[in-house]
Amino acid sequence: MMKTDAVRIVLLCSKAFATLMTALHHHWCKMITIKKYPNRRLYDTSKSQYVNLDYIKTLIDEREDFTVIDSKTEEDITKSLLLQIISESETDENQSLLTNSLLKQLIRYYDTDMEIYVRQYLEQSLVHFIEQQDQVQGMMKNMLDNNPFNIFNKMMEENIHMWTKKPKK
Repeated sequence: MMKTDAVRIVLLCSKAFATLMTALHHHWCKMITIKKYPNRRLYDTSKSQYVNLDYIKTLIDEREDFTVIDSKTEEDITKSLLLQIISESETDENQSLLTNSLLKQLIRYYDTDMEIYVRQYLEQSLVHFIEQQDQVQGMMKNMLDNNPFNIFNKMMEENIHMWTKKPKK
């Protein structure tokens, strides 16, 4: 067996495993299902209401699990919708994350033996980056909460509360 055949087998197995894991995840987790209708409207089945892309962005920001299903074919079109959100965000140069150079480099990895490794590397790198950001934000919040001025303000508020409290008769 040639090296490229072995890589293809690994890719097929990993895709099958990913499909299985997605199905299990949908089954065991409370997954929000968004249906996309032919008129391009999005419908959140968990809340029984129509939603828009800003609502989807909110779900993402709140780290809610969701899937987007085509209402006619029942096909999972989550990736397509996520790419649409990225595409719309990338048109604004002020909030663009993906430079032309980065996009060209990513495109070069499609249909190569390295595609799966690049995907895993990028995914793991972002997960690690987000974990670090959460830690830094937690430390900053802790520092602000425990800063001497905040402690002094809390003491003053308690004193004012005690002074303004009516004595019991």
